[in-house]
Amino acid sequence: MPPHAPAAVPGFAQELRRRAVMAGRLASAPLRALPSFVIIGAQKAGTSSLYTYLARHPAIGASHKKEIQYFSYRYGRPELWYRAHFPRRSTLAALPGGGITGEASPYYLFHPHAAQRVHDALPQAKIIALLRDPVARAYSNYNHHVRSGWEPLSFEDAIDAEVERLAGERERMLADPSYYSHDFRIHSYLARGRYLEQLEPWQDLFPGGQLLVLRAEDLFTEPERLYLEVLDFLGLERWSPGDFTAQNIGRYKGLSDATRGRLKDYFRPYNHALYERLGRDMGWDGLG
Repeated sequence: MPPHAPAAVPGFAQELRRRAVMAGRLASAPLRALPSFVIIGAQKAGTSSLYTYLARHPAIGASHKKEIQYFSYRYGRPELWYRAHFPRRSTLAALPGGGITGEASPYYLFHPHAAQRVHDALPQAKIIALLRDPVARAYSNYNHHVRSGWEPLSFEDAIDAEVERLAGERERMLADPSYYSHDFRIHSYLARGRYLEQLEPWQDLFPGGQLLVLRAEDLFTEPERLYLEVLDFLGLERWSPGDFTAQNIGRYKGLSDATRGRLKDYFRPYNHALYERLGRDMGWDGLG
């Protein structure tokens, strides 16, 4: 190498490889399957872990990446771009029972257009929602965004600023389906924990046995039991991956008792409305 030649840029090389791989997948996109199941959220509720466990099942062909976000902020791209992320139909056909594929994009649950878009494209899909204690979910979400460099405020200041940050954003998104809102996606710590208003359009569009609502806490404490429940829902043979190591775990200091109590009080009426609609108590209103 000449003495003054610039060093190779790893990020640039990786981007070139990524583009080359995607170009090949796009060329074969008409031969690829669409998903039979979609994990729609919630964010920071164990979707990475559940998808990892499912992707190990011998009858499931994994997507090219877990979060595709096609039905949220990438919806303007062609359907072939979406298909390019999934296995070829011939590959799935060689799997036990014919094989299925799926994806997990936790923004779908919260995005105001995603339910209708998923139904328009995948009306027979099985939909899985993992819901976590909204206090723990909000604080985990906040710490994730601090690590990512997206959140400069303290947690208490961030939840105080949420109403102003999100003011009018949902209305703009509803009025203009192409409108992208950074604040709506990133700074929605409390809004994402009001689960019933998010679940209702999914319940309306995917009735009966097409929508499964689960507690993230059950995935954390009894992963194999919950995993088998999901396999039954998907109509797959019961099987265990053996390893249920949690994925995408963040480490951060605990939430203060004062803030936890404040948020327990805030979420309590929303939780009770959800419990009534689901016909079961999710157990989030204690002091733990």
